[in-house]
Amino acid sequence: MALGKPLDITMTDMEFRMICELLKSRCGLHFDEDSRFLVEKRVARRVQENDVGSFGSYHFLLRDRGRGEEELATLIDTLTTNETYFFRELGQLTALVEEIIPEVILRRRALGSSGPVTIWSAGCSSGEEPYSIAALAMEAGLNPAKDLRIYASDISRTVLTRSRRGIYRESSFRETTPALRSKYFIEKDGQHKVSDELRRCVDFIHLNLMDRDKIALLGTMDVVLCRNVIIYFDMETKKRVIETFHEKLKPGGYLLLGHSESLINISSAFELQHLKNDLVYRRPAPGESLSDPWHELASAAVAQVEDDRGPR
Repeated sequence: MALGKPLDITMTDMEFRMICELLKSRCGLHFDEDSRFLVEKRVARRVQENDVGSFGSYHFLLRDRGRGEEELATLIDTLTTNETYFFRELGQLTALVEEIIPEVILRRRALGSSGPVTIWSAGCSSGEEPYSIAALAMEAGLNPAKDLRIYASDISRTVLTRSRRGIYRESSFRETTPALRSKYFIEKDGQHKVSDELRRCVDFIHLNLMDRDKIALLGTMDVVLCRNVIIYFDMETKKRVIETFHEKLKPGGYLLLGHSESLINISSAFELQHLKNDLVYRRPAPGESLSDPWHELASAAVAQVEDDRGPR
């Protein structure tokens, strides 16, 4: 339906409550009374575009087993901010590539095991985060096809489609150096496309963080990044999602949250690690004291990376 004059309808208390409860139960998003104006205006846009006439009818649409799932994903895009950019919070990504990944590799060697380091970018939005990880890994001398396995998930099929296409506007490159841009992106018609080499490094998955059955199909991870996502959840949902990450992380694995997020009052199952480049959370291994996490091994890993690179 073509958009015309905005619908002159008002969301009742019951309609607001029903839609918010559905959003919380299906995808964990939390909106309180302070967000009511935003919710009403943005949901009204979806009511108009679907030509259903009322908020009650729209709620019924969201519950439909056929069209409901796709429309719910569109509504989530409408209500949340998917804006991101390459190399966002670079210090944390540098800690991942230069400290965490080498430490995991050395730890495995010490235990006589091998295999790629598994990384899950949860709530990856339009894909800038996992592609940034792959590019920085290559810059650090790692081979993503051999040394890493990067999974990226989001609840929105729309942003995943954009991620897989790998075509970005100028706003995505606000923190990208000219050297990295020319090396990993191809410019065409004012846009930039991710190189095939980089695209092959990331597996994109449609995944709802509230869907434990589907998450159970993922293997265990060495690192989980969930940055600037849990800010949309209430406390109960935050605890549930962080518990899921704890279950999916291997002992000794790392959890990276956004700089505005923390586990205070959410979980005591992780330790806060002070790395050279940033602060991150870590799941202790069984029998490991918090005062003796793999710090010496991590330092050795950083030194090994610097030796392998040689002088810059």
